[in-house]
Amino acid sequence: MSTPTASRGKPAIIWAGLTLGLSVVLLALLMLFISPSLFSGPRDLGVGVVGTPDQVGTASRYLEDRSPGAFAVRSYDSDAELEQGIRDREIVGGFDLSGPKVEVYVASAGSTAISGTVSTSGAALAGSMRAEAEIVDVVPLPAADPTGVGIGGLAFPLVFGGIVPAVAFRSMLPGRRGWIFAGLLGFSVVGGFVVAGVLKYVFGSFDGAVLPVAASVALGISALALPLAGLHECFGGKGFTIAAMTMMFVGNPFAGIATSAQWLPSGVAVIGQLLPPGAAGTLVRSVAYFGGGGGAGAALTLAVWALLGILLWVIGPRLKPGTQPGGSAPVTEQPAAA
Repeated sequence: MSTPTASRGKPAIIWAGLTLGLSVVLLALLMLFISPSLFSGPRDLGVGVVGTPDQVGTASRYLEDRSPGAFAVRSYDSDAELEQGIRDREIVGGFDLSGPKVEVYVASAGSTAISGTVSTSGAALAGSMRAEAEIVDVVPLPAADPTGVGIGGLAFPLVFGGIVPAVAFRSMLPGRRGWIFAGLLGFSVVGGFVVAGVLKYVFGSFDGAVLPVAASVALGISALALPLAGLHECFGGKGFTIAAMTMMFVGNPFAGIATSAQWLPSGVAVIGQLLPPGAAGTLVRSVAYFGGGGGAGAALTLAVWALLGILLWVIGPRLKPGTQPGGSAPVTEQPAAA
């Protein structure tokens, strides 16, 4: 009989298929999580230069020769305008060549990786001019968190805060759509205050007001939780799973929260900023350190995701056959008794 042979062959095929398939998944995860960091670096970083046209041209040529493609130089009329450009996040740093010293302007709160690169390049530029370099940190990190670990580590908590509530409220309140939706909104608000409170009062990651940071985190959580819940309403568990995996395995490593999106490869940075984790990280950093400067695009992105989630939540029951708008099964009329 052929049955024993078939029974022995089938597990072998399954074993081989699983081994190969899981190896491919492992390779994909390694590429997704490691490649953005491995291929990251300075690319077209906006820097300002204060000085005469000749000085600006000399600085631009020197920076390009030293680090091709790393910087995009802009001319500013004064150090005050240069500092304002950094606070508005139009540029990441700059150099004032108008005095006896080369003043190197950085914003460590924007990214320690970028500020370190600008500082090193400024020192080299000063050396080429036989001048002394002086570092001016326009937007410094707080003394309690000098490396920016607090906000830099938000990617995974934001993704977790979006995925888990969408699962938990649906599991604990099955069929109660109103309560589930209220739970997602409520958790977003409470979670925003919890994260902001811990960042400020436990880690000392920022010195400003709690409310703007809490609102930014809450918007980030809702921009994750609401679309995930809406996709589950429209397409069931498969829709939710695909979206959750995308946020976890693409949105998380492409977020660039720790170093800022400008440090990532250009394509990766664009994708990351279009997804809620990356946009939330940019908004939180802008609000916490720069008074909201440079955060409008990120806030708009998150608002679009949240509104999309609400839309999916509303239309979801209408896409399922055999359900009423409230999500309950339709009432079937019973034939009258003879």
